[in-house]
Amino acid sequence: MLIRLAGGDVVDPVNGTSGRRDLWIRDGVIVAAPEGGAADETHDLSGCIVMAGAIDIHSHIGGGNVNTARLLLPEQHAAHQPRPAHTPLSNAGWSTYQTGCLYAQMGFTTVVEPAMAPSTALHTHLELADIPIIDKATLAILGNDDFTLSLLRDEKSTAMLDDYVAWIVGSSRALGVKVINAGAAAAFKDNVRSFSFDDVVPEYGLTSRSIVKALQASVTRLGIPHPLHVHCNNLGIAGSADTAAATIAATEGTPLHLAHLQFYGYGTEGKRKFSSEAARLAELVNGNHDVTIDIGQVMFGQTVTISSDVMRQFSALGNANPKKSVIIDGDGNSGGGIVPYRYKHDYYGSLQWAVGLELFLLITDPWRVFFTTDHPNGAPFTAYPELFELLMSAEARDAKATELNAGALELTTLASVRREYTFEEIAIMTRAAPAKLLGLKDRGHLAAGAIADIAVYRRGKDIAKMFREAALVFKNGELVVKNGKVTKYRWGKALRLNPPADKAMVKRMRDYHDERYGLSLEWFTFADTAIAREEPFAEVSCNS
Repeated sequence: MLIRLAGGDVVDPVNGTSGRRDLWIRDGVIVAAPEGGAADETHDLSGCIVMAGAIDIHSHIGGGNVNTARLLLPEQHAAHQPRPAHTPLSNAGWSTYQTGCLYAQMGFTTVVEPAMAPSTALHTHLELADIPIIDKATLAILGNDDFTLSLLRDEKSTAMLDDYVAWIVGSSRALGVKVINAGAAAAFKDNVRSFSFDDVVPEYGLTSRSIVKALQASVTRLGIPHPLHVHCNNLGIAGSADTAAATIAATEGTPLHLAHLQFYGYGTEGKRKFSSEAARLAELVNGNHDVTIDIGQVMFGQTVTISSDVMRQFSALGNANPKKSVIIDGDGNSGGGIVPYRYKHDYYGSLQWAVGLELFLLITDPWRVFFTTDHPNGAPFTAYPELFELLMSAEARDAKATELNAGALELTTLASVRREYTFEEIAIMTRAAPAKLLGLKDRGHLAAGAIADIAVYRRGKDIAKMFREAALVFKNGELVVKNGKVTKYRWGKALRLNPPADKAMVKRMRDYHDERYGLSLEWFTFADTAIAREEPFAEVSCNS
């Protein structure tokens, strides 16, 4: 079937073809305008903004920690729509069903779960496969597991490290690699309670810096498109900006991505010794083209923090609201913590809110700053429409600031920053740049040959409403949302790399798992058929 999207205001920064024009879809793919122009189906998009489907590079939507959060906080999810009774997870609040629908309603068509423990990859992919409409991807966690740390401690060859990283990415069906507070989970087992970039992991003799640098180099050598995705040390504490600055400096000519930089934007000025260092970090990012970052914007209200940073989550137990939490001191990369939290309009919440916006507005290149709330840590992804409005309207920021703690805002530069994002900058930050960062050449733009992931927004003065209720959303050419409501229920795929496995490394891993766990390697790996869905994965190529 040939579909015509007629007369919309197309925003496509990748191809430099923004302006009023028609788009054509055939067999799930965007095609050039056919001769004669006879369409089987036409949608009049006059007065509408047309973009590629949005891509979220960092959102905790599946896996063991997410399910534990559901079990810990059923009261937060009681009002959510139940999923159809005949499908898995039908009774789980904050359901996979609702996740896919709510993302699609806002025009998002691809989402990355950024913290998959390789040992629980099957669980994660089963849950992601249960999320409808959108495509998904995962980042495999490394940097606290005994095998990685032992390779580095024993000064094994870079080739052996590369073989191991490639095996992890391939066997867990990931799209990239993430390191979380490198070495800290291993140090935590020796009762270490704080861990900075140059601190040493007991028993291994490795610094966090050396672990990050080794994995950064390995990911680059392997041609994995997405740079090493780094959750830095000292998240959320006063003075964390020093850690972020040191990590930015450690790029040393090799790409590196820093996650949720807002949580590292804090200094030690003022009576409370808690201030904004966002302007300093923005200047460092602006001056270092090897680094990309996502924000992790804080919005106000109840949420729950979910992280595999077991050391940080353990230290946050006293701030739990409500007063209940879970800490899992698992093996290697499989631990973490779930700590509920409410962001209030007080000094601390106000300053965190402002720090995120400062970073968004002061980092000048929209190709290197990415739109996230670190769902659900800074805010649920359902807060995205309001965040779009804050970025596109200085007036909206000013109005919100009147509700917040004036003393906190005085320690930021936010009031003086009058920048307002354009639709083109929004399209870069949420479409074009994420696709480039992840190596997804088939999406993030609207040229012929791209998959027909398309979001249409009805232009209006209410920016939040515009982005909350997309007028139309197409996923692989199928109309899945109309006027902010899901109209078609379909399955997406998980996007994965599939680097070839070195036979010697596979044998080594069999021996290692047998010796360490007394279990066959088959307990930790799985076949595609385990997902029980036709073509559950789509392969992405490594860089040559």
